[in-house]
Amino acid sequence: MRHLLKLDRVGLFIDYERRLTPEQTSAYFALIRRRINHEPTAYIIGHKEFFGLDFHVSPSVLIPRPETELLIETAIELISSRFPQSCLIADIGTGCGAVAIALAVHLPHARIYATDISTAALEIAEANCQQHGVSDRVTFLHGSLVDPLPAPVDVIVANLPYVAEPEFADLTPEIIRFEPKPALAGGTDGLEMIKELLSQLKNKLLSGGAVILEIGHNHGQAVHELAKKRFPESEVSIITDLSGLDRVVSILMGR
Repeated sequence: MRHLLKLDRVGLFIDYERRLTPEQTSAYFALIRRRINHEPTAYIIGHKEFFGLDFHVSPSVLIPRPETELLIETAIELISSRFPQSCLIADIGTGCGAVAIALAVHLPHARIYATDISTAALEIAEANCQQHGVSDRVTFLHGSLVDPLPAPVDVIVANLPYVAEPEFADLTPEIIRFEPKPALAGGTDGLEMIKELLSQLKNKLLSGGAVILEIGHNHGQAVHELAKKRFPESEVSIITDLSGLDRVVSILMGR
């Protein structure tokens, strides 16, 4: 209703006794039918709040999840302590740009590259970047994983696809029918894209750099082992969410 009438939450309650026109009533129930058909509310109204910021979304991009806010919190804490003066960050698989833009807003000393293989996603991300006024510090690059990066960076942050093929049967209709599968599918074990990223880090990460990854709730130990195998001298930590589930892995490289 707020979306239809272009009202904020306060405006809706102030105008609570207002009668809808027949056209508005028809439009309202058309929106309700879309939701009954399992179309996500974020796609219906065209935006989603994430980390206190509002982002335009469409079926071309994954809808930002509250779980990903732990990725942002971890990155902000690490970067603020490890790179307090300046920091070059790469957000890999940026989607609507939520991670890159949230980091740019909260880390004014940082510059950010944001990559994605989808040109449609990058168009949405660029629009969101302009909306939040950080276009001067965020550069969007088209391509797969770290391939488009023009130079090594201090920190790589990534929320890559991590849903294993067998898990798709358990996903809700909202996800299966409407969200882009390439942004979700992590291969047979859900780790395909993470393995690929870790294999590409040579010459893309500066000495003393860090990698911060969002992971599936059952991937903590596997990603820890993958990271230690490829970077034996690194310090690898698993961060759990408020439910006690593995959610983020940080990999700190030696200086």
